[in-house]
Amino acid sequence: MSDMAYQRLTSATNPMFVVVAGNIGSGKTTLTKKLSEKLGWKPHFESVQDNPYLADFYSDMSRWSFPLQVYFLTHRFNTHKQIESLTASSIQDRSIYEDANIFARSLYDQGKLDKRDYENYRSLYESMIQYLSPPTLMIFLKRSIPKLQERIKLRGRGYEQAIPLEYLKSLNNYYDEWYKGYDLGKSLIVDTDELDFLDNEEHFDRLVKKIWDSIDQKDMFFYF
Repeated sequence: MSDMAYQRLTSATNPMFVVVAGNIGSGKTTLTKKLSEKLGWKPHFESVQDNPYLADFYSDMSRWSFPLQVYFLTHRFNTHKQIESLTASSIQDRSIYEDANIFARSLYDQGKLDKRDYENYRSLYESMIQYLSPPTLMIFLKRSIPKLQERIKLRGRGYEQAIPLEYLKSLNNYYDEWYKGYDLGKSLIVDTDELDFLDNEEHFDRLVKKIWDSIDQKDMFFYF
């Protein structure tokens, strides 16, 4: 069945636009890379290494939250529009929808983003998404807090080591809420705590099949 799923995903007549969504350390970039390599889809990654605000943000969230969120919003809007213009299938690491519904909302609720800036940001976001078409499939990666911390420590990005535990927990809660209310199109929830899609080919093959089934509207959840 996995071979058939690979064939269908790589030979689809209409280009597909798949997004991998999830908390910091959930495995988005890893899955994006592997799916792009296996299926020949064009990858589009989150702007991290060249982000001029990220390190400052983690050292002083209140000071840098608004410029960081606007930077991400602009980057992902441009990426989304670029993907829509392509004739080949694409996969994106994190979406513009997460910027507003997870990160900006979390910062506002924590008092790290004041009301004036948040309302300005939401107005900009609502204007932008009117010019966007939803992705073919949204893949939601779920991972427990201990597993997120383990992954963050393993990849060794210095500025991430200071991420407060409560911030990770709040993001997980917002993601859970967003997953439940997502109604823009097809979606797949993947619990990644016991799923090794990087080194275990059997796990990866099963996930590929679930991705095809979700696009084909046969399945909407994948708990390993």
